[in-house]
Amino acid sequence: MNILLLGSGGREHALAWKIAASPLTDRLFCAPGNAGIAQEAECVALDLADHGAVIAFCRANQVDFVVVGPEGPLVAGIVDDLEAAGIKAFGPTRAAARLEGSKGFTKDLCRANGIPTAAYERFTAPDAAKAYVRARGAPIVVKADGLAAGKGVVVATTVAEAEAAIDMIASQAELGTQLVVEEFLAGEEASFFVLSDGEHALPLASAQDHKRVLDGDRGPNTGGMGAYSPRPRDDAADERARPQRDRPSHHRGHEEARRALPRRALCRADDHRPGAQADRIQCALRRSRNPGADAAPDVGPGAGAGGGARRHAQELRPALVCGRRAHRRDGRQGLSRRLSQRHADRRLAEAATLEGVEIFHAGTAADGDRVVATGGRVLNVSALGASVGAAQARAYTAIDRIRWPEGFCRRDIGWQAVAREKASTGG
Repeated sequence: MNILLLGSGGREHALAWKIAASPLTDRLFCAPGNAGIAQEAECVALDLADHGAVIAFCRANQVDFVVVGPEGPLVAGIVDDLEAAGIKAFGPTRAAARLEGSKGFTKDLCRANGIPTAAYERFTAPDAAKAYVRARGAPIVVKADGLAAGKGVVVATTVAEAEAAIDMIASQAELGTQLVVEEFLAGEEASFFVLSDGEHALPLASAQDHKRVLDGDRGPNTGGMGAYSPRPRDDAADERARPQRDRPSHHRGHEEARRALPRRALCRADDHRPGAQADRIQCALRRSRNPGADAAPDVGPGAGAGGGARRHAQELRPALVCGRRAHRRDGRQGLSRRLSQRHADRRLAEAATLEGVEIFHAGTAADGDRVVATGGRVLNVSALGASVGAAQARAYTAIDRIRWPEGFCRRDIGWQAVAREKASTGG
């Protein structure tokens, strides 16, 4: 197959790495790609907002299959337009992508269908949102309703902090005019990924993200500082989640849920917070034996029972840690959004040769034979190991090989799991 992958972040690099390894892949393109993706695919300059240009490229290059990474094009309906042009695509339609594009829509759907979710209300007026915060008290969570690249969520510890977050979101046009204010839930984050063809759900992997910018889960939320997989086993939680996880399109037989949930996509079941998923998807892909492109056609149009996907997606047992390399944090956003291009590293290749280590690029570009940073989140360093602690040690050994004075990363990804491992062994 000739395959076109859309996107330029760490998620897309992991997808390109996996798809390129598939024996079904004859030629792999990526638009627009990054410096790391260029090692796996032919990067092409396409405006993802110009669906006509994407379709024209597919026709000119005999593209059989399109994999869509970023939420923006999905919410804009690129899958609908590709299908209308007779081109197979992997990803939810515009209607289904509302699950990622609107936190309020997802919360409403959960409440209407009895899917457990934190108590919440939706607002368009900042004053009404502030009155709700004052009535509920803190801690409380304030979210921009739409896509925000992982930056639209503030976990406020005081009422004043929540009110400031409401003003911040309301003042930024790119975050939209709608707000979701929801109950604060204490505990460890957990995500579960499945492949879905709209009728069947194929379990892939669980993972735990680390959104706070500082060690010990302190500081502002970010789009994600790292993740590990699998998450700690919780039989009671798994049993509660099973109806939504295993048969999502049939939950209570509700017609709105059937229309809204993706017909074919990589779906995430966690606390219903749309946002960046790169760290956790890299975890799932690193731990899977699936060659990449092999399973995707089985969850495409007319896939039926998804048997091929079921045959291929077998998990490996070793754990994985993703460590995020990023520019210096800034106080308001947690991570700087963009800095001028800086030479990122001279020893990336050396770090990538360590056993079990893969390095995925996010905000990078090639400048001759150099790699330069082009955004706040730049590299993900991942590692496989026999335990979370072993994977963590490998990931940070690789990170320390990377010479990058401007770089920043958390030093404790997987810290709670590592503590449990040590306690269980008396270490």
